[in-house]
Amino acid sequence: MTTSAFSGLIAHAHDLLARLEKFLPPATPPEPAWDAACAFRWDHAQRVLNPVVNFQRIQLANLLGIADQKQRIQQNTRQFVQGGTANNVLLSGARGTGKSSLVKALLNEYAALGLRVIQIDKQGLVDLPLIIGMVQGRTERFILYCDDLSFNADEDGYQTLKAALDGDLVAFSDNLLIYATSNRRHLMPDYMTDNLATKYVGDEIHPAESVEEKVSLSERFGLWVSFYPFSQDEYLDIAAHWLRHHGWTAGMTEDVRRAALQWSLSRGSRSGRVAGQFARDWCGQHLNK
Repeated sequence: MTTSAFSGLIAHAHDLLARLEKFLPPATPPEPAWDAACAFRWDHAQRVLNPVVNFQRIQLANLLGIADQKQRIQQNTRQFVQGGTANNVLLSGARGTGKSSLVKALLNEYAALGLRVIQIDKQGLVDLPLIIGMVQGRTERFILYCDDLSFNADEDGYQTLKAALDGDLVAFSDNLLIYATSNRRHLMPDYMTDNLATKYVGDEIHPAESVEEKVSLSERFGLWVSFYPFSQDEYLDIAAHWLRHHGWTAGMTEDVRRAALQWSLSRGSRSGRVAGQFARDWCGQHLNK
């Protein structure tokens, strides 16, 4: 190869690398714009923390039918914001019952006291050590929010989260908690074969190792709060609340009640989410005509 040809090859390689660098995340994540918002979203691909300016303005008073769950999680969050000890939280159970809305409402309640929320998906959990390093030493109190979380045992984020919650040699930042929501109580799928592998030794039950592995992640959350499907009366109370919220003043008449129940049957669920959707539909059809 001639000298000129070799030089051309080197120049081409440099040009190719320059183009590739545009698609690679920075070696060190840039400093987030902490003053731009109270909520942030972790971008796993670019390894940056992006502010969420238009965060949903959900109020705790609008979350009905979950008084006990709300009290327990609010107390834990209040302790955390005030600088006391608090637990990581797993919110699990029926869909549409307010798990995610509760986390958002807590930010609106305590943002003025220094609470901040960082939303992260399960793929981004492998970057947890980076995020811990970014928030460590700051005066704000951070909730790392994982919505609708579930795993298979071989996923990278599963092992990272498990180690971070309890067992990692690196200390977890004292101004960061993890709040995760999931429809699965153990964050992992349950299979009949897991139960079939359970052994009986005398009068004792010895669960299969696969069962123990599933439980080992969820039990590392210090506070485990379950959410349950709403009764018909609870569903109608929530629908009535959102009807008033959207400007309906005629109350829960027999026609409205019948329509609300038919709506829940068509959706196959009596949840707060479905009640809110019904109220928006009804008010959209019957108000300002």
